[in-house]
Amino acid sequence: MEEDISIINSNTRNEKVRNFFVKNKNKIISTIVVLVIILIGAYSFDSYKTNKKKEISNKFNSTTLAYSEKTKDLTTQKLVEIINDQDPTYSPLSLYFIIDNKLISNQSEINSYFDMLIEKTSLDKEIKNLVIYKKALFNADEAQESDLLNMLNPLINSKSVWKSHALYLMAEYFYSKDQKQKSKEFFNQIVSLENPNSDIRLQAEKRLNRDLSD
Repeated sequence: MEEDISIINSNTRNEKVRNFFVKNKNKIISTIVVLVIILIGAYSFDSYKTNKKKEISNKFNSTTLAYSEKTKDLTTQKLVEIINDQDPTYSPLSLYFIIDNKLISNQSEINSYFDMLIEKTSLDKEIKNLVIYKKALFNADEAQESDLLNMLNPLINSKSVWKSHALYLMAEYFYSKDQKQKSKEFFNQIVSLENPNSDIRLQAEKRLNRDLSD
């Protein structure tokens, strides 16, 4: 008797499952199709990003290796294209190459590329901080005090590994302007940091002891 009841219950369950699938066949098929499309799309996008990264990498390497005075204009054009691609690795490297080799003399144009990297490119946190520091360093000779501070404040008010570099840049900026007290304050901030860059701290201590001692 119990065996018969068990068989009946099993048949009932099977019937319910069968009815459920029959009733919801279209929904189930649609869900499966959507999942397959999502998986294919995700794979295709990942493949696209990988291929795009490789393409940008090859373009950067071939462009910089072929650089000479004769290819200056073409090199600049290709590196600007890479910057506009907003690649987290090769866009910053392209801008640094342009600056190091003085391929673009227009300061406003260079700053616009810095801003693109900082504001629009998906950079790792400390890579972004490095770009901020390099922008300040690029502008330091001609920048007003307030402008330079505005550039560096994101680093100065953070725990970034580039904080001591930012403080040192401001300290040297004020020292070059013969504003010794302000310079000393920034050098002292470096010395007081919990984990400053060791070389930066050493240079700050030397400056304080040699040129800014009371």
